[in-house]
Amino acid sequence: MTYSLNENLYTDTPDVEPTRAGFGRGLKAAGERYPNVVGLCADLVESVQMHLFAEAFPDRYIEVGIAEQNLPIIASGLARAGKIPFAASYAAFSPGRNWEQIKTTTALNEQPVKMVGAHAGVTVGPDGATHQMLEDIALMRVMPNMVVVCPGDSVEAEKATMAIAEYPSACYLRIAREKTPIFSTADSPFEIGKAYVLREGEDVTIISTGILTPYALKAAELLSQQGVSAEVVHAPTIKPLDTETILESVRKTGRAVTAEDAQKAGGLGGAVAELLGDELPTPLLRIGMPDRYGESGAPLELITYFGFDGPGIAEQVKNHVETKPKYHQGF
Repeated sequence: MTYSLNENLYTDTPDVEPTRAGFGRGLKAAGERYPNVVGLCADLVESVQMHLFAEAFPDRYIEVGIAEQNLPIIASGLARAGKIPFAASYAAFSPGRNWEQIKTTTALNEQPVKMVGAHAGVTVGPDGATHQMLEDIALMRVMPNMVVVCPGDSVEAEKATMAIAEYPSACYLRIAREKTPIFSTADSPFEIGKAYVLREGEDVTIISTGILTPYALKAAELLSQQGVSAEVVHAPTIKPLDTETILESVRKTGRAVTAEDAQKAGGLGGAVAELLGDELPTPLLRIGMPDRYGESGAPLELITYFGFDGPGIAEQVKNHVETKPKYHQGF
């Protein structure tokens, strides 16, 4: 399958938009297609871009207020009554504050609630460590009956929102606050449970998710100028993970790197480490937050500071390639 990339990605002025904007458009579109879609929010309707839905369907929007633990409880009741509820707040509070309620009312009871964690990752910027949710991928990935989706740009976030509306189980959608590069197009594929090879390579596989994927692509371009051929695999679904695509790529390159705007323990890096440990014990570098909290700063300044931008990822990948031998089947 050919993946269509935005032709402006590698220019000095790439197209940019926050992933939350794509969610807002996608939810409104889902509401137009499915009359049983309802929206719930914890007093952040414009911040999470749910206002588009609320304005279009005021009778299908519920303002829960600053009571995040009520979000999954009310949403699960609505799901039990046949609705498709989208429950949104900042990820720092949902699932940060209400993980137990999500577990007991939504996941344990197999209710198809769509939990939306907005303002995830370091691009919350000056709000600092308290609001820079970096643990949510790990928290939600270990929850049974929970799908975890982390779209890479606003175009994909719109598609992902529609996809989870149609998906029969509970889902967690992770979206960010800041404008980040758009690497996909309207023609690019998206399917829950699928990963996509965006760029082919021979020396190392970079498996990225969320807003770090455009930076992984830029890193691969920089690495090509330094004699390193990097394959880039975009994994917008962290659970269920597309093990077939990832293993096929890593078998070819013999080295793996993961990249995520989150704690590198337990999230995408943890999922790939588990997969490779079980199936293909390959040298693995995990790029993410290294067991620490974020800090205040301009959003893109923090991306650079933590080594999540193109040059930062390229430097770490190059060192990995130079210091770790390739794994070959049969070792």
